[in-house]
Amino acid sequence: MAAKTYYYARVSSTSQNLSRQIEAFKADGADEHDIITEKKSGKDMDRPEYQIMKQHMLRDGDTLVVMSLDRLGRNKQAIKDELEYYRKHNIRIRILDLPTSNIKPAAGQEWIIDMVNNIIIEVLASQAEQERLTIRKRQAEGIAIAKAEGKYHGRQPKKLDEEKFQELYRDYMARKFSKAEMARQLGVNRSTLYRILRRKGLLLRVNRDAISRDGQVQPKI
Repeated sequence: MAAKTYYYARVSSTSQNLSRQIEAFKADGADEHDIITEKKSGKDMDRPEYQIMKQHMLRDGDTLVVMSLDRLGRNKQAIKDELEYYRKHNIRIRILDLPTSNIKPAAGQEWIIDMVNNIIIEVLASQAEQERLTIRKRQAEGIAIAKAEGKYHGRQPKKLDEEKFQELYRDYMARKFSKAEMARQLGVNRSTLYRILRRKGLLLRVNRDAISRDGQVQPKI
């Protein structure tokens, strides 16, 4: 099977736009079918689309292209671990923002480019992690100031997609998947899901669903 090139674009929130990265990929020759996009924080690598690409799409000899190193992630050690994983699996990483991205070294001189890349990546990884820590510090400082002024009301609840909730709830009651899976698809944690169910008066029905008609408690799902 011929080696393939995949492109990964990421932004941290749903309000951000992926178009700049996608346009850069197309200018690089990307086919739309080979562009994987995701709107998730880069604090770690536990991102659904990224993991699907990594575990089920990329193969030995393939190339993964990202716009910049911080699109891969913002945790320095996690970035280094990923790069080591790709090195061991013979998957090349291209970072379009690196000045060495399009340099084709002479035969036998590839190690020079690798050395330069390793230095640049080390610096960028440190910078990406520092930016993440700075953002967290500013958020904490902002919350502290708001609390002191009596203006802090905690994290605002995520707006619920009612149509999606009703569809997932019907599927859950039909035992198509677990509460954990229902929470995952809604983008909330288990405790938030329970609060939603309680608010809608559905929690008792969900709890009763764990008991069979003959009164035997079913395994939790």
